[in-house]
Amino acid sequence: MATAVRECLARAQRSAMHLEMRDSYMRDDPEFVRWQAGHRYDRADRDAWWRPWLDVVAEATARGVVLRRLRVVSEPLSDYVRYEYDGTYTNVAAGEDVRWLPRSRARGLLLPVLDGWVMDEETVILNHFSGEGQWTGPRMEVVRDAELAKQYASAYEAAWERAVPHAEYRPA
Repeated sequence: MATAVRECLARAQRSAMHLEMRDSYMRDDPEFVRWQAGHRYDRADRDAWWRPWLDVVAEATARGVVLRRLRVVSEPLSDYVRYEYDGTYTNVAAGEDVRWLPRSRARGLLLPVLDGWVMDEETVILNHFSGEGQWTGPRMEVVRDAELAKQYASAYEAAWERAVPHAEYRPA
């Protein structure tokens, strides 16, 4: 996870919202490549799948930060999103609340063009990806703008209300 997100999350006091809307990210990620080859973590072997990002999440949620991740997805799921789905139990174990919004349920929603984070309704971290899901410049853009944060948060809340909690979501 990029340093900007880690730093902002370490300072967050109330909330962190992450909006993901792509059907693939970083398809050359070694973990994704291993998953494609059939590797699956043993849920009972926490030491095998726990990673530094989950420490950051657990520390934030222990401070009382409400951390939510919303994935807007096409169905049937792409291989990459299925990989994310298969590993989401790790995010949940660390304290994230994760929901899934199939695009078929997003009619009428006005969502931002860029994926990103909203921290404490004050800071927005915009993610810049190519059409192939690879980082492009400037990768992550940290914007401290309460009005932009309010716009993102409003769109996020509307989508969150329609989304399905991870424990209930079954991919089509």
